[in-house]
Amino acid sequence: MKRILIAAFIISLCACNTKEDGTIGTDIVNNTASADGQANTNLPDIKFEEEEFDFGKITQGEIVSHAFTFKNTGKSNLIISSASGSCGCTVPHWPKEPIKAGEENKINVVFSSEGKSGLQEKTITIVTNCEPATRILKIKTEIIVAETAK
Repeated sequence: MKRILIAAFIISLCACNTKEDGTIGTDIVNNTASADGQANTNLPDIKFEEEEFDFGKITQGEIVSHAFTFKNTGKSNLIISSASGSCGCTVPHWPKEPIKAGEENKINVVFSSEGKSGLQEKTITIVTNCEPATRILKIKTEIIVAETAK
């Protein structure tokens, strides 16, 4: 009986062990409310001229690019901490230096259609020090497979 109680106790301790990765969500880190409940209005703000771009029809194997122009319409420096494509075929290049309030800059996105065909839609996730912290850009295209001569 004593062994059963000890085994049950050990099993209950193990069951309580949760595995967390220890990361903090951006909703906590980028909380704009201050201790007195007032929102922080001195944050940067990123505004894109367009958030989606259509390359139209392209030939398989073609590499195309598009520059997404944006402006910091906030009151402090804008920092883009990361930009990532939804797959390896979509590569964003972003400014690593802070963008001052009122300044414009660009995120250049390169798309490789190698090995792809048909309609393609890809996303680019931008992480900034704005509220909200994450923005999504989209590109799309129709890839035409060239017929080989026989």
